[in-house]
Amino acid sequence: MASITIRNLDPEIKQALRERAAANGRSMEEEARLSLGVLAAVSAPDRAVLPVHLAIASEPSRQLLAGKRICLIIGGGIAAYKCLDLVRRLRERGAHVRPVMTRAALEFVTELSVGALAADTVFTELFDRQAEHDVGHIRLSREADLLVVAPATADLMGKMANGLANDLASTVLMATDKPVLIAPAMNPQMWTHPATQRNFATLRGDGIHFVGPNAGEMAESGEAGYGRMSEPLEIVEAIERLLDDRPRPLVGKKIVMTSGPTHEPIDPVRYIANRSSGKQGHAIATALADLGADVHLVSGPTNLVSPTGVSVIDVETAQQMHDVVHQLLPADAAIFVAAVADYRTKGESDEKIKKEDGGINALTLVENPDILASVGKHKSKRPRLVIGFAAETQNLREHAKSKLERKGADYIVANDVSPDTGIGGAGGVMGGDRNRVTLISKSQVAVWPEMSKRQVAEKIAGLVAEALAEVAT
Repeated sequence: MASITIRNLDPEIKQALRERAAANGRSMEEEARLSLGVLAAVSAPDRAVLPVHLAIASEPSRQLLAGKRICLIIGGGIAAYKCLDLVRRLRERGAHVRPVMTRAALEFVTELSVGALAADTVFTELFDRQAEHDVGHIRLSREADLLVVAPATADLMGKMANGLANDLASTVLMATDKPVLIAPAMNPQMWTHPATQRNFATLRGDGIHFVGPNAGEMAESGEAGYGRMSEPLEIVEAIERLLDDRPRPLVGKKIVMTSGPTHEPIDPVRYIANRSSGKQGHAIATALADLGADVHLVSGPTNLVSPTGVSVIDVETAQQMHDVVHQLLPADAAIFVAAVADYRTKGESDEKIKKEDGGINALTLVENPDILASVGKHKSKRPRLVIGFAAETQNLREHAKSKLERKGADYIVANDVSPDTGIGGAGGVMGGDRNRVTLISKSQVAVWPEMSKRQVAEKIAGLVAEALAEVAT
């Protein structure tokens, strides 16, 4: 099939495809291709009686934003173009978007484009005769369920932090009594400037929520670092978390987690590490926080932004991670997702080890502390629920069951991290955005289908909530 013409599909199928694509963060064309692949895998007799929309809608989206009112304030930066996609993503999920644009934003995207995608009036001027006859800037700030600033420039952040209100955008932000989420976007030097960091700290102290910024290439040639605005789907996820009014069964529960790799120094330049990105662990921390848990995430070195609403402690080595975890006990649950290095060098060299004639110098390795076992078998401070992860390349179930018994865990979440599984993208599960796990306990083995790491995280968070509720009763 060379191409897929979405507009020729039946309206019911098109809507189901749109919802699933939005939930999975893919284009409708990519979602259609993958759904047809699933359908093709079904045997011919079964395929004859299987409605196409069931293959498309088998993984329903969370309609958390249906009917929600978002006031989107677009700042004047090159990242403003991403807001066109952000508006579309929000409306796909049933949200109503009311745009406010600064004068600088109009230099990057047009009022016509934003208004067409939002299907609403675009507000740009504070002293507008039509909008201000009923004090429109107050109405804009109060009618929304959430105010989103994207991109949030250094100028806008400075105005917010210092109480300035000299245009429509800053006035709306000053007048609101609703939550505010901002997505910073600026040059890395501007982001790390002491003034910006002071404003950042002030805004966080004022209760402003943040998503990003991310690290990466800038629009300016040769510029890279932290300052890229979060991608539209990342902003959508942050909005969903803030407006999620589902029950929060983990309120009052303390959960200790680990995520990411560990780096074991060889010398000041080199270290022993692995391919873990931390994406799955950070996603689980986010999902647990969404359910109201008091999450303490001990993270090895990653390139990820700290999850909203989570207490993050950054470490480098396995010994540091072990020590911090034990300092955080007692807890109601402990979830160990980090890919901890099994070994470290016996002694880190103070100087860079030089290459010598005759071959490589031998490294003497010693075993790192077993964090999962040290908590799972703790005599006095063992949490009521202990979950470990097992990254395997062969004999997945056998190795995971053995790990469950040896380390005193209640569950092991096992996944095949072989690069040739085709899961997670070009780099495989480690570093990718998708996963397929097998959940193992003493009494059951449950194989979960392939899904996004966010969806795996939500299922694990649900499992934690159920397990802790059962223990309580």
